[in-house]
Amino acid sequence: MEASHGETEHAQGSLSMRTELFIGGQWRPASDGATFPIIDPSTEQTIAEVSSATVDDVTDAVEIAAVAGKKWAQRAPRERAEILRKAWELLRDRKDEIATYIVRENGKAMPDAVGETSYAIEFFRWYAEEAVRNYGEILTSPAGGNKIVVMQQPIGVSVLVTPWNYPAAMATRKIAPAIAAGCAVILKPASDTPLTALLVAEILTEAGVPPGVMNVVPSRRSGEVVGAMLHHPLTRKLSFTGSTEVGRALLKEAADCVVNCSMELGGNAPFLVFEDADIDAAVAGAMIAKMRNGGEACTAANRFYAHERVYQEFTDKFTAAMAAFKVGPGHESGVELGPMINEWAIKDMDRLVQDAKAKGSEVLTGGAPLQRTGYYYPPTVLGNVPADADILREEVFGPVAPILSFSDDDEVIAQANDTEYGLVSYLYTQDIGRGMAISERLDAGMIGLNRGLVSDPAAPFGGMKQSGLGREGSHEGMMEYMEMKYIAVEW
Repeated sequence: MEASHGETEHAQGSLSMRTELFIGGQWRPASDGATFPIIDPSTEQTIAEVSSATVDDVTDAVEIAAVAGKKWAQRAPRERAEILRKAWELLRDRKDEIATYIVRENGKAMPDAVGETSYAIEFFRWYAEEAVRNYGEILTSPAGGNKIVVMQQPIGVSVLVTPWNYPAAMATRKIAPAIAAGCAVILKPASDTPLTALLVAEILTEAGVPPGVMNVVPSRRSGEVVGAMLHHPLTRKLSFTGSTEVGRALLKEAADCVVNCSMELGGNAPFLVFEDADIDAAVAGAMIAKMRNGGEACTAANRFYAHERVYQEFTDKFTAAMAAFKVGPGHESGVELGPMINEWAIKDMDRLVQDAKAKGSEVLTGGAPLQRTGYYYPPTVLGNVPADADILREEVFGPVAPILSFSDDDEVIAQANDTEYGLVSYLYTQDIGRGMAISERLDAGMIGLNRGLVSDPAAPFGGMKQSGLGREGSHEGMMEYMEMKYIAVEW
């Protein structure tokens, strides 16, 4: 079949991929005609050339979004809810196609891609229900002279910047609450993985999202175009998911025009196994917390602490489970771990592993890049990791698990909290009272207590300290795209 203008025909799975910018309901090339390649991490081959937005393109997108957003904000909440519900239905019907896109451009194993897709589309169902729940309040002034009326209004044009590790979910977790609130959005997806975002835009248009309310501007000139949008006087909101380093830089840029910011940044999650834990359950939870998405997740467990009484049992069982993982191209049957996103991810991960080895860590399985086509790193477990290893300080974005032993609750809580990050912590104990008490002492915005998975569209996702600002998901996620207005009134 011949590909139409703005599409790339792909042999694997007969995908017809959109590759142009999506602005104001129209597919169009970059104003200067520039494109950039999308690489399949499993083959290192180019699968598409995608338009690379310019400053002129994103400026146009902001101005179109501002006009469309005013009309969208005036639509009845129930009308917005019905469109979101339709989007959920269409996304659900095409979930296999979305998962295939994710595998091709991101590389993750198909089970992970399917899991991401199921999670991603649920945000539209959730916010279809939340769109009609824009609560305010009315109360009498304490002096009794007037009424205090508080209402929430859409904040306005919202710039959404998403990472490569969850091409669908990180986009939908922002798009759904923003348009539920009545805002128009401009999504700047990661330049490694824009194809899934463009597919989502196509589906949302089919669901009835009006032209200009949903815009997608892939670009290799990320800093330049995001900076231009943040300095545009019509931009009122930035929602960013990515590294803490980039988040700090964007906060500084956003300060110039006092743009409201939500930040979901890095993590360095501890995973604590206490002496009274169900070890088999802890191992199962550890496999989810570490290996979901191949370890390429801000919520991934990165530092494992096992009580000295159960250290050997937990380490042996966890290592065996890690070593049994099947590695290969994400689309192949039975593969549980696909390639990493690119060669830089491999180099950065291996640097931390080699530093730990040099400082005395024991390699229990894995420990070096696989010598094959594609960006592969095997599941790796490091035992008896010393406290000065870099891997305990830096975020490990991959299938590498360092394990330490501990003997005292206060000691391990202090170690768990000894980081600039505070996104999520995991702990296993059969004493729920003890677990709740320890959960309160852990510096993290989310806690997995006897559970290796915390993400849920109905729950507030976000961190403390330098892991971010604000929350995504839950009712609070929609409120991030609202601005409070107080009216003093007499009647």
